[in-house]
Amino acid sequence: MVKVLLALTSANPVFYNDGKKTGVFVVEALHPFEVYRKKGFEVQFSSETGTFGYDEHSTGEDFLNGEDRAVFEDPNSDYNVSLKNIKKASDLDAKDYDIFFASAGHGSLIDYPKAKGLQKLAAGIYDKGGVVSAVCHGPAIFENLIDLKTNEPLIKGKKITGFTDVGEDILNVTDIMKKENLLTIKQVAEKEGATYLEPEGPWANFAVTDGRLVTGVNPQSAVKTAEESIAAL
Repeated sequence: MVKVLLALTSANPVFYNDGKKTGVFVVEALHPFEVYRKKGFEVQFSSETGTFGYDEHSTGEDFLNGEDRAVFEDPNSDYNVSLKNIKKASDLDAKDYDIFFASAGHGSLIDYPKAKGLQKLAAGIYDKGGVVSAVCHGPAIFENLIDLKTNEPLIKGKKITGFTDVGEDILNVTDIMKKENLLTIKQVAEKEGATYLEPEGPWANFAVTDGRLVTGVNPQSAVKTAEESIAAL
């Protein structure tokens, strides 16, 4: 049985100019969860603190509708039942998992770079031959994440993607991020010695596989990123 550790951000502060909170971007957790479950994989949700909150924009009709909304609003859906069993990262062991998937939301930029528990799990899963994947702002997990074999940044010399700087401008959050000292994913790549690959546009369905490292660019790429992580495994 393949086991997946699906990471969520614990950060849930007011973030946007309209006073709404950031946090977990719903479909970036829901879509990968469904891809893995359809394959018969076991999925364990985890965050640094064992808690999470949703990005308020991600629960609006623009991003959450149709079947996705039905699953999200059903307390007995496989997704919501699994979420109730979310675990604190430090309570889990990397040797039990084959795939690490970092879901996102702007909250990821706040806690992932300092999330020692989640980073230990990602490094351990990679070290035992597993796959590490991340979508949208999820690659923020790679800031300060060290490869246990080389003692270098895990993504050094590798190709990754993630939410674009252009996308941050479109969402009017570039100034907020600068004020909070949050790096864009492109800046994370540069800091850690990786090559950042840009999609044709910020909303393109785009993912990059480099060995056992798989990254995707935005909510529209969450399914593709999860599918490519399975292929990489």
